[in-house]
Amino acid sequence: MRKKNVPVSIPTVEQVEGERERLRYRRRYLRVLRGTLSILIVVAAAAVLAATLFLPVLQVSGGSMEPTLSDGDIIVLEKTNQYSPGDLCGLYWQNKLLLKRVIALPGSYVDIDRDGNVTVDGQALDEPYLTEKSLGECDIAFPYQVPDGKLFVMGDHRATSIDSRSSAVGCIDKTQIVGRAVLRVWPFGKLKWIR
Repeated sequence: MRKKNVPVSIPTVEQVEGERERLRYRRRYLRVLRGTLSILIVVAAAAVLAATLFLPVLQVSGGSMEPTLSDGDIIVLEKTNQYSPGDLCGLYWQNKLLLKRVIALPGSYVDIDRDGNVTVDGQALDEPYLTEKSLGECDIAFPYQVPDGKLFVMGDHRATSIDSRSSAVGCIDKTQIVGRAVLRVWPFGKLKWIR
């Protein structure tokens, strides 16, 4: 059987221009999409790097820092080597990440009475972040001198916090500290600078 010649239609100039425009649009779209994805990847990598090196993020677990921070709060830490009494710090202890407040620096003398009143170098601490004072779990003798290169730390919920008052934890070496807490970012809507 012989095929009949089918007439071939030649596209018009408008059709050719329309196809060219469609192909140009597709190339532009793909170029913009690749550029946007590249930028997003770079921004995400920079955010991860910044979070790892400068501003670690930590989720609070437990109630030893109540009422300042609650279980499940998410906070941002600042990496630093300078700590002051009153700073809230994230620290490693026995493969756990703890949050505690710096009470005294190396060489300072700490004393805590039976009612939970804390004095450092003879000066009573003003602790507005506490709702209740307590001696808590304590098996060290007072007055206690903080060793060189160490920090004396305590939780804000003094009755339940296990901290430097216990010989099981003791004073914290500065190398154990991840960073100083600066900002609570979760729960959303309760953004708060931490001090």
